[in-house]
Amino acid sequence: MGKDYTPTPHNEAKAGDIAKTVLMPGDPLRAKFIAETWLENPVCFNQVRNMLGYTGTYRGKEVSVMGSGMGMPSIAIYSYELYHFYGVENIIRVGSAGALQDDMKLKDLVIAMGASTDSAYQGQLDVPGHFAPLADYGLLEKAVLAAREKNISVKVGNVLSADGFYNFNTERTRKWANAGILAVEMESAALYINAVQAKKKALSLLSISDHVFTGEELNAEERRVEFKNMIEVALELA
Repeated sequence: MGKDYTPTPHNEAKAGDIAKTVLMPGDPLRAKFIAETWLENPVCFNQVRNMLGYTGTYRGKEVSVMGSGMGMPSIAIYSYELYHFYGVENIIRVGSAGALQDDMKLKDLVIAMGASTDSAYQGQLDVPGHFAPLADYGLLEKAVLAAREKNISVKVGNVLSADGFYNFNTERTRKWANAGILAVEMESAALYINAVQAKKKALSLLSISDHVFTGEELNAEERRVEFKNMIEVALELA
């Protein structure tokens, strides 16, 4: 029998405390909100560094939800441990993103088929070229069907996982838009790379909360409604 690496320095859960499918918002308080709103009998399995995690059931299926923190280094740590130490098979990122294309609207749901990045994180794969981090197609197909059944406006394509939130050079962002990138966020590429390395599955669902070039943005109540739509799509994948 192999060595049990749990708990970890970042997660006090024991082996068996976490479901095979985990939803990961960036904000740990959103993880708490998801657990208390949608899951039956949620139990908190982690409070280390206030990165809250819960396991409960949704329509009879065991599901976990845990915060990832902001940026690729943070989600890389938590998703690596979930895949390698806790037996997690599917991680579904649920977050917000800024639109880059002129035909995109606030409230659109973006499903990240691919995640381009300006990060050096993929260097760990040591491939002789530039690796293209992709979602699991099975999860992606289910998400598209679930969104359409709920009449949610959905776009599927490539997103940018950026290392910087505050952009000193907007012309660089325009170049990503010219390359067909739908939206910008900060985590998906690291998640997809970790899934490939672990031979597991990942998908990012992103709700458009603002438009980078027009300056449009949702107010707090609108963000809450669209967040609900995204979570209900994600839970259909559990």
